[in-house]
Amino acid sequence: MSRKKIQLDEEEIPKEWYNILPDLPEPLPPLINPQTKEPVRPEDLEAVFAKELIRQEVSSERWIPIPEEVREIYRMWRPTPLYRAYGLEKALNTPARIYYKWEGVSPPGSHKPNTAIAQAYYNLKEGTRRLTTETGAGQWGSALAFACAMFDLKCTVYMVKASYYQKPYRKTMMQVWNAEVIPSPSTRTEAGRKILERDPKCPGSLGISISEAVNDAVTHEDTKYTLGSVVNHVLLHQTVIGLELQKQFQQIDEYPDIMFGCVGGGSSFSGFSYPFLREKMHGEKKELRAVAVEPAACPTLTKGPYRYDHGDSARLIPLVKMYTLGHDFVPEPIHAGGLRYHGDAPILSLLVHKGVMEAKAYLQNEVFQAAVLFTKTEGIIPAPEPSYAIKAVVDEALECKRKGEEKVLAFNLCGHGHFDMSAYDAYFERKLPDYSYPEEKIKQSIKKLEELYPWLK
Repeated sequence: MSRKKIQLDEEEIPKEWYNILPDLPEPLPPLINPQTKEPVRPEDLEAVFAKELIRQEVSSERWIPIPEEVREIYRMWRPTPLYRAYGLEKALNTPARIYYKWEGVSPPGSHKPNTAIAQAYYNLKEGTRRLTTETGAGQWGSALAFACAMFDLKCTVYMVKASYYQKPYRKTMMQVWNAEVIPSPSTRTEAGRKILERDPKCPGSLGISISEAVNDAVTHEDTKYTLGSVVNHVLLHQTVIGLELQKQFQQIDEYPDIMFGCVGGGSSFSGFSYPFLREKMHGEKKELRAVAVEPAACPTLTKGPYRYDHGDSARLIPLVKMYTLGHDFVPEPIHAGGLRYHGDAPILSLLVHKGVMEAKAYLQNEVFQAAVLFTKTEGIIPAPEPSYAIKAVVDEALECKRKGEEKVLAFNLCGHGHFDMSAYDAYFERKLPDYSYPEEKIKQSIKKLEELYPWLK
């Protein structure tokens, strides 16, 4: 019988996170203070983040030890299994071998606890009593609520309003873990009130929710802000995925030719691929391809410029260099709420800019078609977000069939879709809008950014 899943023992949970910063093709551009026009100093971030997380953010150490307290909680679901997609291969009649890393086995159902547990732990050690954050589809908010419950911390989550109403049971899940969940934009913060004054019917965005969560954190002494994607320390924590994956491929004497992952901010795909990209950048696996997949409705990597911008809509946090659609860009309410971010992780953006990674964009109906095929053949209902990666894998597998190539394709199935049934309903009822590339909207957003900071190229 062919081996369906490749599993590791609990003792094989990584003991260190991999920090890609020392291996980048060039130094990461610094954060910029828009008032002084100078690089931000690490101590300038202490009002927002825990000190240890700031240290990890700028660390030049290639390996960062994982605290035993964090590894102990990781044992609840890690190591996660690697599956061979025999059913999907058969349905596509492809010579390609398809593998997926299944992160949906965590208590919140996604990869997000890999960093939520770490962030909650470091904040607890430094005396923080409450954490604030934003969430799009609800996976990050669920993960932080879970982490705070593990460490007896209070938790406030600003959930993008479109997702708050599309996915009510994500809200309930967070509340079960004793988190306070607020639809964003809200009247709770100054940042939210200003946006509602301009647009009372605003569906919200991750940029807006970030503004509210930061606004809340910096106005309360016992509170710190946490982020579920984009920043360096979050991507660092997610490398447990790729480090496990390396061991699993070694077990079966395989190596991926192409790696796929969905990208909103970039944390899951970064954690999945960075340990492998280290080998690519060191010249050991030059032919390896890494493909970031995003929505056509929010085509940051495929249509946005690579330039400095704010990570939030209210411009409360420093300027970062990344692919961006403009900080005031509000995407259409696609069901992949976790991919509705106007920018991308600076590290991932640099890797795309230097050609180490590549990017593709798809419409949501073709994505759900691929998701349904995957469910029928593999049994797992994927979240809308990783379904974008599934679509890219299906296309590549069919190309392998056309060319007769036996490539190894690997993707990160970063979460389940059990709270996304309304999206599947809309797909089956043919009521799922195909929001395409909003060219004029993006042009206007970038023009406003250029007018705001004419000095910053």
